[in-house]
Amino acid sequence: MRRIHIFSTVVATAGLFLASKARSAETCDDLIRKGDVFYARLQPSEALKFYLPAEKLDPNNAQLLVRIARQYRHLMSECAAKERKQQFCTTAVDYAERARTLAPNDPDAQLAVAISYGKLLPYLGTKEQIADSRLIKSAVDKVIALDGNNDLAWQVLGRYYLGLADVNGVKRALAQVAFGKLPTATYEDAVKCFEKAIELNPNRLMHYIELGRTYVQMGKMDEAKKFIAKGLAMPNTEKDDPETKNAGRELLAKLH
Repeated sequence: MRRIHIFSTVVATAGLFLASKARSAETCDDLIRKGDVFYARLQPSEALKFYLPAEKLDPNNAQLLVRIARQYRHLMSECAAKERKQQFCTTAVDYAERARTLAPNDPDAQLAVAISYGKLLPYLGTKEQIADSRLIKSAVDKVIALDGNNDLAWQVLGRYYLGLADVNGVKRALAQVAFGKLPTATYEDAVKCFEKAIELNPNRLMHYIELGRTYVQMGKMDEAKKFIAKGLAMPNTEKDDPETKNAGRELLAKLH
């Protein structure tokens, strides 16, 4: 019996060794392709099991770093703990910044920076929010200059304008005293961006819900209800869609 046990252990060990050797023999492109399968399924943890080993083989692959940043942002949607969300987001920012450093004229790398910093804003103090907002604006302007048909860039720019337009006179004056002059923006600026995003990609529900949220701030409740309801009626296709819909439902309930 002992011989059988030893033989089984040897076979199992050999199997693990061969599996490890097989994985190590995979190229970076092989690993990325396998990771992409899980990315398409909205399974970030599984995708990272392939993307992170691929990074070790090619740490200067900007497109791979963009993919990894996106997965860490997606992991934020899978946890409730604020501290954990912030950790994931900070990691996403780090990967996005690395991608941009390697490929400053790549719109995907610039967009990764803009989106990642945007996700990080709620976890920061006022001073850091203002500083990072400037980084977001710089990155998204670069994306639009490189690829004006990127609907997500217009979405990010719309959120940037909406955030600034929401800062009332008193808060703006206090912020300017403490941190310097803030850029100006209007709700109309945000509307134009969200309308452009919808024109470029009418299949992203976030564009409609953000446009509806803007109309709420403008006091145009009929328009707000129409666009929020439009977004809520659309199928989920992206990792953040359930969270976006929940925010839309809460806002819509307040309008009735």
